[in-house]
Amino acid sequence: MFEILKRQEMAGGTVVLNEISAPAIARKAKPGQFVILKANETGERIPLTMADTDPKKGTLTIIYQVVGKSTTLFKSLQVGERFQDVIGPLGQATHLEKLGTVVCVGGGTGVAVLHPITRGLKEIGNRVIAIIGARTKDLLILEDKMKAASNELHVCTDDGSYGHHGFVTDVLKDILEKEDVKLVVGIGPVPMMKFVCKVTEQYKVKTLVSLNAIMVDGTGMCGCCRVTIGGETRFACVDGPEFDGHKVDFEELAQRLNAYKEDEAVAMQQYACKCQAG
Repeated sequence: MFEILKRQEMAGGTVVLNEISAPAIARKAKPGQFVILKANETGERIPLTMADTDPKKGTLTIIYQVVGKSTTLFKSLQVGERFQDVIGPLGQATHLEKLGTVVCVGGGTGVAVLHPITRGLKEIGNRVIAIIGARTKDLLILEDKMKAASNELHVCTDDGSYGHHGFVTDVLKDILEKEDVKLVVGIGPVPMMKFVCKVTEQYKVKTLVSLNAIMVDGTGMCGCCRVTIGGETRFACVDGPEFDGHKVDFEELAQRLNAYKEDEAVAMQQYACKCQAG
């Protein structure tokens, strides 16, 4: 059982941080990888990319948005209580290399995923410019951590309540006009990642995105997380979750994410589990 050691509500309670005891995972996890969590015996398996790990303490940190039955159940768990299952680390780690100037762009809870990647890129000697955004100031998360993890931080809000009034892509375009950027990492809602890639494509700058495809087992067996990359089918769980953003079929990804209501997703999970058992 995986004990919750720290719990923090963010963004008015719509986003929750959990620091969880998971020594074996914390020792091996790298930026960009994810875990699958289950609250109890009848709970749904939820994939979440790790926001942080501490191998010495044996902990990992997840940050999730409360959007349905399962994440509401997660939110009900308090310090001292436990997740029944935490499986990982899963997926491919981010390839970190010294390139020069890199830009890390995060939106919403995608900032949590972006944080360890930003920190890792800075630690190996890159000049890291970070851009984070949310609809309004109250929904921004991890501003202080992103400031510490980067050389330069820009904050955007759609409504102008804090920082730049506008989208992260506005600031990104301005930076690309002025800087010799070698890499852009964009993580957030699908529309945000799509438009980040449209901007960077104009400047011919390599762009990585992390895809939050529908997922069940996380090992490539169920096929639920298939995405189209450069016209070919890939599985987000084992081939990703990060891909070349200029090759992602974002329209298909959006359609697949919108295809299932929560009750339909649960039914799909139960069906996949029966297939694996049989």
